[in-house]
Amino acid sequence: MSSELLAPLDLAFWHLESSGHPMHLGALAFFAPAPRAGDDQEADVERILPLLASRAAAIPRLRMRVRDVLLPVGGAAWAADAGFDVRRHVRRLRLPDGDFATEAAHAAGELMERPLERGLPPWEMYLLSSERQAGFAVLVKLHHALADGMRAVAIGAGIFDEIADARRSAARRTRTAPPRTWLAGPHRIASFARGRIEELGQALGVGASVVRASRLDPRGLPALTADASGKRRIGTAVLDAEDVHRVRRVAGGTANDVMLAVVAGALRRWMGERGERLPAAGPRALVPVSRRRPGGLPGSGNRLSAYLVQLPVADPDPCSRLSAVRVAMDRNKAAGPLRGAGAVAVLADQLPPLAHRFGAPLAGGAARLLFDVLVTNVPLPRTALSLGGCPLRELYPLAPLARGQSMAIAMSTYGGQVHVGLVADGEALPDLDRLALAVREEMDELLVAFR
Repeated sequence: MSSELLAPLDLAFWHLESSGHPMHLGALAFFAPAPRAGDDQEADVERILPLLASRAAAIPRLRMRVRDVLLPVGGAAWAADAGFDVRRHVRRLRLPDGDFATEAAHAAGELMERPLERGLPPWEMYLLSSERQAGFAVLVKLHHALADGMRAVAIGAGIFDEIADARRSAARRTRTAPPRTWLAGPHRIASFARGRIEELGQALGVGASVVRASRLDPRGLPALTADASGKRRIGTAVLDAEDVHRVRRVAGGTANDVMLAVVAGALRRWMGERGERLPAAGPRALVPVSRRRPGGLPGSGNRLSAYLVQLPVADPDPCSRLSAVRVAMDRNKAAGPLRGAGAVAVLADQLPPLAHRFGAPLAGGAARLLFDVLVTNVPLPRTALSLGGCPLRELYPLAPLARGQSMAIAMSTYGGQVHVGLVADGEALPDLDRLALAVREEMDELLVAFR
Protein backbone atom coordinates (compact mmCIF):
# COMPACT_ATOMS: atom_id res chain seq x y z
CA MET A 1 0.00 0.00 0.00
CA SER A 2 1.44 3.34 -1.05
CA SER A 3 1.83 6.37 1.20
CA GLU A 4 -1.32 8.49 1.60
CA LEU A 5 -2.08 11.66 3.51
CA LEU A 6 -4.26 11.42 6.59
CA ALA A 7 -7.70 12.80 5.90
CA PRO A 8 -8.52 15.96 7.89
CA LEU A 9 -10.72 14.18 10.46
CA ASP A 10 -8.12 11.41 10.88
CA LEU A 11 -5.50 14.08 11.54
CA ALA A 12 -7.78 15.70 14.12
CA PHE A 13 -8.18 12.40 15.99
CA TRP A 14 -4.41 11.84 15.84
CA HIS A 15 -3.74 15.19 17.51
CA LEU A 16 -6.64 14.98 19.97
CA GLU A 17 -4.84 12.25 21.87
CA SER A 18 -3.16 12.83 25.24
CA SER A 19 -1.80 10.48 27.88
CA GLY A 20 -5.01 10.84 29.89
CA HIS A 21 -7.28 10.52 26.87
CA PRO A 22 -6.05 7.91 24.39
CA MET A 23 -7.99 8.03 21.14
CA HIS A 24 -8.40 4.38 20.29
CA LEU A 25 -11.53 2.36 19.64
CA GLY A 26 -11.82 -1.12 21.06
CA ALA A 27 -13.78 -4.35 21.00
CA LEU A 28 -13.87 -7.15 23.56
CA ALA A 29 -14.89 -10.42 21.89
CA PHE A 30 -15.64 -13.70 23.67
CA PHE A 31 -15.20 -17.05 21.90
CA ALA A 32 -16.46 -20.53 22.78
CA PRO A 33 -14.19 -23.59 22.39
CA ALA A 34 -14.02 -25.19 18.97
CA PRO A 35 -16.62 -27.97 18.62
CA ARG A 36 -14.26 -30.90 18.36
CA ALA A 37 -13.07 -33.86 20.40
CA GLY A 38 -10.68 -33.21 23.27
CA ASP A 39 -10.64 -30.67 26.08
CA ASP A 40 -7.08 -29.39 26.07
CA GLN A 41 -7.82 -25.70 26.60
CA GLU A 42 -4.14 -24.71 26.64
CA ALA A 43 -3.50 -26.38 23.27
CA ASP A 44 -6.52 -24.58 21.80
CA VAL A 45 -5.24 -21.17 22.92
CA GLU A 46 -1.70 -21.93 21.78
CA ARG A 47 -3.15 -22.70 18.35
CA ILE A 48 -5.17 -19.47 18.24
CA LEU A 49 -2.32 -17.09 19.11
CA PRO A 50 -0.25 -17.57 15.91
CA LEU A 51 -3.44 -17.67 13.84
CA LEU A 52 -4.53 -14.32 15.27
CA ALA A 53 -1.10 -12.86 14.54
CA SER A 54 -0.98 -14.13 10.96
CA ARG A 55 -4.52 -12.90 10.21
CA ALA A 56 -3.73 -9.43 11.58
CA ALA A 57 -0.44 -9.24 9.67
CA ALA A 58 -2.30 -10.04 6.44
CA ILE A 59 -4.47 -6.91 6.73
CA PRO A 60 -2.62 -4.24 4.71
CA ARG A 61 -3.90 -1.28 6.74
CA LEU A 62 -2.47 -2.79 9.93
CA ARG A 63 1.04 -2.61 8.50
CA MET A 64 0.87 1.18 8.16
CA ARG A 65 2.19 3.79 10.58
CA VAL A 66 1.77 7.56 10.74
CA ARG A 67 4.69 9.78 9.76
CA ASP A 68 5.02 13.56 9.51
CA VAL A 69 5.37 15.15 6.07
CA LEU A 70 6.86 18.44 4.91
CA LEU A 71 3.87 19.32 2.77
CA PRO A 72 1.20 20.18 3.53
CA VAL A 73 2.61 21.95 6.58
CA GLY A 74 1.38 20.22 9.73
CA GLY A 75 0.19 17.19 7.79
CA ALA A 76 0.91 13.49 8.24
CA ALA A 77 0.71 10.41 6.04
CA TRP A 78 0.19 6.69 6.27
CA ALA A 79 3.30 4.82 5.20
CA ALA A 80 4.32 1.17 5.25
CA ASP A 81 6.26 0.25 8.39
CA ALA A 82 9.52 -1.17 7.03
CA GLY A 83 10.31 -2.82 10.35
CA PHE A 84 6.83 -4.21 10.93
CA ASP A 85 6.80 -7.09 13.44
CA VAL A 86 3.37 -8.43 14.32
CA ARG A 87 4.72 -9.77 17.62
CA ARG A 88 4.89 -6.18 18.88
CA HIS A 89 1.13 -5.89 18.37
CA VAL A 90 -0.36 -9.30 19.20
CA ARG A 91 0.17 -10.60 22.74
CA ARG A 92 -1.26 -13.13 25.13
CA LEU A 93 -2.42 -12.33 28.64
CA ARG A 94 -3.25 -15.05 31.17
CA LEU A 95 -6.04 -14.00 33.52
CA PRO A 96 -6.37 -15.07 37.17
CA ASP A 97 -8.93 -17.72 38.09
CA GLY A 98 -12.39 -16.43 38.85
CA ASP A 99 -15.37 -15.36 36.77
CA PHE A 100 -13.81 -15.12 33.31
CA ALA A 101 -16.08 -12.36 31.96
CA THR A 102 -15.39 -10.21 35.02
CA GLU A 103 -11.63 -10.76 34.86
CA ALA A 104 -11.60 -10.09 31.11
CA ALA A 105 -13.51 -6.80 31.52
CA HIS A 106 -11.11 -5.74 34.31
CA ALA A 107 -8.07 -6.54 32.16
CA ALA A 108 -9.63 -4.78 29.15
CA GLY A 109 -10.07 -1.64 31.24
CA GLU A 110 -6.39 -1.61 32.19
CA LEU A 111 -5.31 -2.27 28.61
CA MET A 112 -7.59 0.45 27.23
CA GLU A 113 -5.85 2.95 29.54
CA ARG A 114 -2.59 2.64 27.67
CA PRO A 115 -2.08 4.86 24.61
CA LEU A 116 -0.83 3.10 21.51
CA GLU A 117 2.84 3.58 20.63
CA ARG A 118 2.85 6.32 18.02
CA GLY A 119 5.98 5.22 16.17
CA LEU A 120 4.33 1.90 15.25
CA PRO A 121 1.18 1.02 13.32
CA PRO A 122 -1.45 2.20 15.83
CA TRP A 123 -3.20 -0.99 16.90
CA GLU A 124 -2.92 -3.90 19.34
CA MET A 125 -4.65 -7.22 19.94
CA TYR A 126 -4.61 -9.26 23.13
CA LEU A 127 -5.57 -12.91 23.52
CA LEU A 128 -7.07 -13.30 27.01
CA SER A 129 -7.28 -16.77 28.51
CA SER A 130 -7.55 -18.60 31.83
CA GLU A 131 -6.54 -22.11 32.81
CA ARG A 132 -10.02 -23.00 34.04
CA GLN A 133 -12.00 -21.23 31.31
CA ALA A 134 -13.23 -23.13 28.28
CA GLY A 135 -12.88 -20.56 25.53
CA PHE A 136 -11.04 -17.25 25.40
CA ALA A 137 -11.45 -13.55 24.65
CA VAL A 138 -9.74 -11.13 22.26
CA LEU A 139 -9.34 -7.41 22.91
CA VAL A 140 -8.78 -5.29 19.79
CA LYS A 141 -7.50 -1.68 19.98
CA LEU A 142 -7.48 0.53 16.86
CA HIS A 143 -6.57 4.20 16.87
CA HIS A 144 -9.47 6.43 15.83
CA ALA A 145 -7.21 8.00 13.19
CA LEU A 146 -7.07 4.56 11.60
CA ALA A 147 -10.79 4.01 11.37
CA ASP A 148 -14.29 5.08 12.34
CA GLY A 149 -16.74 2.49 13.64
CA MET A 150 -17.70 0.99 10.28
CA ARG A 151 -14.13 0.96 9.02
CA ALA A 152 -12.96 -0.55 12.32
CA VAL A 153 -15.42 -3.39 11.84
CA ALA A 154 -14.15 -3.92 8.28
CA ILE A 155 -10.54 -4.03 9.51
CA GLY A 156 -11.07 -6.03 12.68
CA ALA A 157 -13.31 -8.54 10.94
CA GLY A 158 -10.28 -9.69 8.95
CA ILE A 159 -9.25 -11.90 11.87
CA PHE A 160 -12.38 -14.05 11.53
CA ASP A 161 -12.37 -17.29 9.55
CA GLU A 162 -15.20 -16.27 7.25
CA ILE A 163 -13.73 -12.87 6.32
CA ALA A 164 -10.19 -14.23 5.92
CA ASP A 165 -11.46 -16.94 3.53
CA ALA A 166 -13.41 -14.35 1.52
CA ARG A 167 -10.32 -12.12 1.28
CA ARG A 168 -8.23 -14.96 -0.12
CA SER A 169 -10.89 -15.64 -2.75
CA ALA A 170 -11.12 -11.95 -3.65
CA ALA A 171 -7.34 -11.70 -4.00
CA ARG A 172 -7.50 -14.18 -6.86
CA ARG A 173 -9.93 -11.90 -8.72
CA THR A 174 -7.93 -8.70 -8.86
CA ARG A 175 -9.24 -5.95 -11.05
CA THR A 176 -7.22 -3.25 -12.77
CA ALA A 177 -8.22 0.21 -11.66
CA PRO A 178 -9.25 2.57 -14.46
CA PRO A 179 -6.54 5.11 -15.32
CA ARG A 180 -6.81 8.57 -13.81
CA THR A 181 -6.01 11.77 -15.57
CA TRP A 182 -4.41 14.62 -13.69
CA LEU A 183 -5.34 17.13 -16.43
CA ALA A 184 -8.54 18.83 -15.37
CA GLY A 185 -10.76 20.14 -18.12
CA PRO A 186 -12.91 23.27 -17.75
CA HIS A 187 -16.02 21.29 -16.73
CA ARG A 188 -14.09 19.49 -13.99
CA ILE A 189 -12.62 22.77 -12.72
CA ALA A 190 -16.04 24.39 -12.63
CA SER A 191 -17.53 21.37 -10.84
CA PHE A 192 -14.73 21.44 -8.27
CA ALA A 193 -15.24 25.16 -7.65
CA ARG A 194 -18.98 24.73 -7.14
CA GLY A 195 -18.34 21.83 -4.76
CA ARG A 196 -15.92 23.86 -2.66
CA ILE A 197 -18.34 26.80 -2.45
CA GLU A 198 -21.14 24.44 -1.34
CA GLU A 199 -18.86 22.82 1.25
CA LEU A 200 -17.84 26.21 2.61
CA GLY A 201 -21.45 27.30 2.94
CA GLN A 202 -22.28 24.02 4.64
CA ALA A 203 -19.39 24.45 7.08
CA LEU A 204 -20.48 28.00 7.94
CA GLY A 205 -23.98 26.72 8.69
CA VAL A 206 -22.67 23.93 10.92
CA GLY A 207 -20.33 26.35 12.66
CA ALA A 208 -23.20 28.71 13.44
CA SER A 209 -25.24 25.79 14.81
CA VAL A 210 -22.34 24.72 17.03
CA VAL A 211 -22.06 28.25 18.47
CA ARG A 212 -25.80 28.39 19.16
CA ALA A 213 -25.85 24.95 20.77
CA SER A 214 -22.74 25.41 22.93
CA ARG A 215 -23.41 25.89 26.63
CA LEU A 216 -21.88 28.71 28.59
CA ASP A 217 -21.46 26.54 31.70
CA PRO A 218 -18.52 24.15 31.07
CA ARG A 219 -19.10 22.11 34.22
CA GLY A 220 -21.69 19.76 32.71
CA LEU A 221 -23.55 17.15 34.74
CA PRO A 222 -21.59 15.89 37.79
CA ALA A 223 -22.33 12.23 37.06
CA LEU A 224 -21.04 12.49 33.50
CA THR A 225 -18.16 14.91 34.06
CA ALA A 226 -14.66 14.01 35.21
CA ASP A 227 -11.16 15.36 35.14
CA ALA A 228 -8.83 12.88 33.47
CA SER A 229 -7.53 10.23 35.87
CA GLY A 230 -6.01 8.16 33.07
CA LYS A 231 -7.81 5.08 34.45
CA ARG A 232 -10.44 3.08 32.58
CA ARG A 233 -13.20 0.79 33.76
CA ILE A 234 -15.24 -1.47 31.46
CA GLY A 235 -18.85 -2.54 32.01
CA THR A 236 -21.02 -4.78 29.85
CA ALA A 237 -24.70 -5.57 29.43
CA VAL A 238 -26.51 -8.06 27.19
CA LEU A 239 -30.04 -7.56 25.87
CA ASP A 240 -32.23 -9.80 23.73
CA ALA A 241 -32.43 -8.22 20.26
CA GLU A 242 -35.94 -9.62 19.85
CA ASP A 243 -37.03 -7.68 22.95
CA VAL A 244 -35.76 -4.47 21.32
CA HIS A 245 -37.67 -5.23 18.11
CA ARG A 246 -40.80 -6.17 20.06
CA VAL A 247 -40.86 -2.69 21.60
CA ARG A 248 -40.07 -1.12 18.22
CA ARG A 249 -42.94 -2.90 16.50
CA VAL A 250 -45.43 -1.58 19.07
CA ALA A 251 -43.98 1.92 19.59
CA GLY A 252 -42.75 2.61 16.05
CA GLY A 253 -39.45 4.22 15.16
CA THR A 254 -36.20 2.31 14.93
CA ALA A 255 -34.27 -0.15 17.06
CA ASN A 256 -31.72 2.61 17.66
CA ASP A 257 -34.50 4.84 19.05
CA VAL A 258 -35.39 2.07 21.50
CA MET A 259 -31.77 1.67 22.59
CA LEU A 260 -31.39 5.42 23.14
CA ALA A 261 -34.53 5.32 25.29
CA VAL A 262 -33.02 2.38 27.21
CA VAL A 263 -29.89 4.46 27.82
CA ALA A 264 -32.01 7.41 29.00
CA GLY A 265 -33.94 5.22 31.42
CA ALA A 266 -30.80 3.50 32.68
CA LEU A 267 -29.13 6.86 33.35
CA ARG A 268 -32.26 7.97 35.22
CA ARG A 269 -32.16 4.89 37.49
CA TRP A 270 -28.43 5.13 38.06
CA MET A 271 -28.36 8.88 38.71
CA GLY A 272 -31.30 8.56 41.10
CA GLU A 273 -29.57 5.84 43.10
CA ARG A 274 -26.49 8.06 43.35
CA GLY A 275 -28.55 10.92 44.68
CA GLU A 276 -27.86 13.03 41.58
CA ARG A 277 -30.26 15.79 40.61
CA LEU A 278 -32.17 14.82 37.47
CA PRO A 279 -31.84 17.78 35.07
CA ALA A 280 -35.08 18.85 33.41
CA ALA A 281 -33.34 19.39 30.08
CA GLY A 282 -31.55 16.05 30.29
CA PRO A 283 -27.98 15.21 29.28
CA ARG A 284 -27.00 15.62 25.65
CA ALA A 285 -25.96 12.50 23.78
CA LEU A 286 -23.70 12.70 20.73
CA VAL A 287 -24.86 9.96 18.35
CA PRO A 288 -22.32 9.32 15.54
CA VAL A 289 -23.67 8.88 12.02
CA SER A 290 -21.72 7.35 9.15
CA ARG A 291 -21.32 9.48 6.03
CA ARG A 292 -20.49 6.44 3.93
CA ARG A 293 -22.86 5.51 1.15
CA PRO A 294 -25.03 2.43 1.81
CA GLY A 295 -23.60 -0.56 0.00
CA GLY A 296 -20.41 1.32 -0.85
CA LEU A 297 -16.87 0.20 -0.10
CA PRO A 298 -15.63 0.97 3.44
CA GLY A 299 -12.77 3.10 2.14
CA SER A 300 -10.00 4.47 4.31
CA GLY A 301 -10.21 7.08 7.02
CA ASN A 302 -13.09 8.51 9.02
CA ARG A 303 -16.36 9.51 7.38
CA LEU A 304 -18.41 10.69 10.34
CA SER A 305 -21.04 13.17 11.34
CA ALA A 306 -23.31 13.03 14.38
CA TYR A 307 -26.69 13.93 15.83
CA LEU A 308 -27.28 15.66 19.16
CA VAL A 309 -30.11 14.15 21.23
CA GLN A 310 -31.42 15.35 24.60
CA LEU A 311 -31.95 12.27 26.77
CA PRO A 312 -35.17 12.74 28.82
CA VAL A 313 -33.87 11.36 32.13
CA ALA A 314 -36.22 13.50 34.24
CA ASP A 315 -39.33 11.96 32.64
CA PRO A 316 -40.67 9.13 34.85
CA ASP A 317 -42.73 7.53 32.05
CA PRO A 318 -40.79 5.04 29.85
CA CYS A 319 -43.31 5.44 27.01
CA SER A 320 -42.94 9.20 27.08
CA ARG A 321 -39.13 8.89 27.14
CA LEU A 322 -39.16 6.74 24.02
CA SER A 323 -41.55 9.15 22.29
CA ALA A 324 -39.27 12.09 23.09
CA VAL A 325 -36.25 10.25 21.71
CA ARG A 326 -38.14 9.37 18.52
CA VAL A 327 -39.16 12.99 17.96
CA ALA A 328 -35.59 14.20 18.48
CA MET A 329 -34.10 11.58 16.16
CA ASP A 330 -36.75 12.21 13.48
CA ARG A 331 -35.91 15.91 13.61
CA ASN A 332 -32.20 15.13 13.22
CA LYS A 333 -32.83 12.79 10.30
CA ALA A 334 -35.03 15.35 8.56
CA ALA A 335 -32.19 17.87 8.74
CA GLY A 336 -29.65 15.26 7.62
CA PRO A 337 -26.19 14.31 8.92
CA LEU A 338 -24.52 17.37 7.40
CA ARG A 339 -26.52 19.97 9.30
CA GLY A 340 -26.85 21.03 12.90
CA ALA A 341 -24.39 21.24 15.79
CA GLY A 342 -23.88 17.48 15.88
CA ALA A 343 -22.22 17.67 12.48
CA VAL A 344 -19.22 19.42 14.01
CA ALA A 345 -16.94 16.65 12.67
CA VAL A 346 -17.54 17.80 9.09
CA LEU A 347 -15.79 21.09 9.94
CA ALA A 348 -12.53 19.14 10.06
CA ASP A 349 -12.62 18.83 6.29
CA GLN A 350 -12.44 22.61 5.94
CA LEU A 351 -9.40 23.17 8.20
CA PRO A 352 -5.74 23.05 7.09
CA PRO A 353 -3.47 20.41 8.68
CA LEU A 354 -1.61 22.99 10.77
CA ALA A 355 -4.89 23.99 12.42
CA HIS A 356 -5.49 20.38 13.46
CA ARG A 357 -1.99 20.04 14.86
CA PHE A 358 -2.32 23.06 17.15
CA GLY A 359 -6.08 23.38 17.54
CA ALA A 360 -7.12 19.78 18.24
CA PRO A 361 -6.24 19.84 21.97
CA LEU A 362 -8.27 23.02 22.43
CA ALA A 363 -11.21 21.57 20.50
CA GLY A 364 -11.04 18.36 22.53
CA GLY A 365 -11.28 20.31 25.77
CA ALA A 366 -14.45 22.01 24.54
CA ALA A 367 -16.38 18.74 24.03
CA ARG A 368 -18.33 19.11 27.26
CA LEU A 369 -19.72 22.44 26.02
CA LEU A 370 -21.58 20.55 23.30
CA PHE A 371 -22.49 17.11 24.71
CA ASP A 372 -22.35 14.99 27.88
CA VAL A 373 -22.03 11.41 26.69
CA LEU A 374 -21.23 9.56 23.47
CA VAL A 375 -23.78 6.89 22.50
CA THR A 376 -22.89 4.95 19.36
CA ASN A 377 -24.30 1.90 17.59
CA VAL A 378 -21.68 -0.14 15.69
CA PRO A 379 -23.01 -2.44 12.92
CA LEU A 380 -21.60 -5.96 12.73
CA PRO A 381 -21.84 -8.64 10.04
CA ARG A 382 -25.04 -10.63 10.34
CA THR A 383 -23.39 -13.95 9.59
CA ALA A 384 -22.02 -16.24 12.29
CA LEU A 385 -18.30 -15.62 12.89
CA SER A 386 -15.49 -17.74 14.28
CA LEU A 387 -11.74 -17.68 14.90
CA GLY A 388 -9.88 -20.91 14.27
CA GLY A 389 -13.18 -22.78 14.42
CA CYS A 390 -14.05 -21.23 17.80
CA PRO A 391 -17.48 -19.54 17.53
CA LEU A 392 -17.84 -15.88 18.42
CA ARG A 393 -20.37 -15.58 21.26
CA GLU A 394 -20.31 -11.92 22.33
CA LEU A 395 -18.67 -8.73 21.06
CA TYR A 396 -18.70 -5.50 23.06
CA PRO A 397 -17.61 -2.33 21.21
CA LEU A 398 -15.60 0.14 23.31
CA ALA A 399 -15.56 3.87 22.50
CA PRO A 400 -12.94 6.46 23.51
CA LEU A 401 -13.76 9.04 26.18
CA ALA A 402 -14.02 12.70 25.24
CA ARG A 403 -11.93 14.99 27.38
CA GLY A 404 -13.76 16.11 30.52
CA GLN A 405 -16.33 13.31 30.32
CA SER A 406 -16.65 10.24 32.48
CA MET A 407 -18.39 7.74 30.22
CA ALA A 408 -19.00 6.56 26.66
CA ILE A 409 -21.54 3.94 25.54
CA ALA A 410 -21.27 1.70 22.47
CA MET A 411 -23.65 -1.01 21.25
CA SER A 412 -23.63 -3.74 18.63
CA THR A 413 -26.02 -6.52 17.64
CA TYR A 414 -24.78 -10.04 16.98
CA GLY A 415 -26.26 -13.52 17.29
CA GLY A 416 -29.67 -12.28 18.39
CA GLN A 417 -28.24 -10.18 21.23
CA VAL A 418 -27.44 -6.51 21.74
CA HIS A 419 -24.05 -6.16 23.44
CA VAL A 420 -23.55 -2.89 25.31
CA GLY A 421 -20.00 -1.80 26.11
CA LEU A 422 -19.55 0.91 28.75
CA VAL A 423 -16.21 2.70 29.04
CA ALA A 424 -15.74 4.98 32.04
CA ASP A 425 -13.08 6.94 33.85
CA GLY A 426 -11.95 4.42 36.44
CA GLU A 427 -11.87 6.85 39.34
CA ALA A 428 -14.97 8.87 38.50
CA LEU A 429 -17.35 5.90 38.12
CA PRO A 430 -16.51 3.06 40.51
CA ASP A 431 -20.19 2.01 40.29
CA LEU A 432 -20.21 1.37 36.54
CA ASP A 433 -21.49 -2.18 37.06
CA ARG A 434 -24.63 -0.71 38.60
CA LEU A 435 -25.26 1.27 35.44
CA ALA A 436 -24.80 -1.89 33.38
CA LEU A 437 -27.46 -3.58 35.52
CA ALA A 438 -29.73 -0.54 35.07
CA VAL A 439 -29.53 -1.03 31.29
CA ARG A 440 -31.01 -4.50 31.65
CA GLU A 441 -33.64 -3.31 34.14
CA GLU A 442 -34.75 -0.51 31.83
CA MET A 443 -35.19 -2.93 28.94
CA ASP A 444 -37.46 -5.03 31.16
CA GLU A 445 -39.49 -1.94 32.04
CA LEU A 446 -39.96 -1.01 28.40
CA LEU A 447 -41.16 -4.52 27.63
CA VAL A 448 -43.82 -4.24 30.34
CA ALA A 449 -44.84 -0.74 29.19
CA PHE A 450 -45.28 -1.84 25.56
CA ARG A 451 -46.70 -5.29 26.18
